[in-house]
Amino acid sequence: MAERRPLVEGLKSAPPAIPTPREQEFVYGKGAKAVETPAKPAAITNIATAPLSTRIRGDYATALKRASLERQLDGVEPNTLREILETALEPWLKTNGYIP
Repeated sequence: MAERRPLVEGLKSAPPAIPTPREQEFVYGKGAKAVETPAKPAAITNIATAPLSTRIRGDYATALKRASLERQLDGVEPNTLREILETALEPWLKTNGYIP
């Protein structure tokens, strides 16, 4: 049995970045495929965000929220309201000359 230590000591040590096979078996059960660690994303530029508040048609808001939730469940990107709106707005802003 492992030596007992105070809870505070356990909080000080950083957990391993990659789960061990024993941990994966505990979480996912026997025979589960090993979880691959996600690749590091390409260089992300830090773009400042700003709050935006507006009103849209109720049916659009409902459809947007539904799309966001379904895409999150399916693991499809973009899946947040912000990402979906940015994806939709960018072509319009470029076409009309507001951004390069």
